[in-house]
Amino acid sequence: MSAALTALGVIPARLASTRLPRKVLREIAGRPLIVRVYEAAKRSRDLAEVLVATDAQEVVDACARFRVPAAMTSADHPSGTDRVWEVAQTRAADMYVNIQGDEPLITPGHIARLVTPFRERPDTQVTTLKIRLLPEEVDNPNVNKVVCAADGRALYFSKYPVPYDRDGRGVVRYKHIGLYAYRRAALEAFHRLSPSPLEQTEKLEQLRFLENGIPITVVETDEPTIGVDTEADLRAVEAHFAALS
Repeated sequence: MSAALTALGVIPARLASTRLPRKVLREIAGRPLIVRVYEAAKRSRDLAEVLVATDAQEVVDACARFRVPAAMTSADHPSGTDRVWEVAQTRAADMYVNIQGDEPLITPGHIARLVTPFRERPDTQVTTLKIRLLPEEVDNPNVNKVVCAADGRALYFSKYPVPYDRDGRGVVRYKHIGLYAYRRAALEAFHRLSPSPLEQTEKLEQLRFLENGIPITVVETDEPTIGVDTEADLRAVEAHFAALS
């Protein structure tokens, strides 16, 4: 990363997850999930620093055992984006990269794709990633989908398999990978605005940006990830790390 443009990596880690309780502390090949995510993020040369932002002392303590920097943030934050916002109040950077605490297979390539639009287009406010949707993911509501305009800006995010192929002509659909980068102004706007109607309907926080006219630039990647939301996901990630050892 150029000295003229700094990026801070923040890993929001809420202990009270719903689908897979306490998942950030679940062990993967001898290390907590959150530590695996940190180690993956640290491989990126685009991040000046990486830290965990959590609401639980237990997570801070687990991170300390592996020398992972962690900051306590408010337990009242309803989203990971709000947790990144709190970190931004005391940590200066040109952009803030939100690295989901359940994405241990992120790569330097993912981070590079997130930050490149900020270098190339100074008006970029928010970025995220997409990858081609696999057939078995189409009807899975745990897999978020994204539809984009011709210029790469997000039109909509949904758990439903959008766009609807009315005439059965065949359509390329995209999975949304929940990694983001933001300008501080975009973070401030998100935190200030109330949850939007579509956000509340779909339970997808990124829709708050779109409903309030803040564009999201979506960059395609061909590197798949496994977001750990279920026991099956956990086993798949464990198998991945076991194959590396």
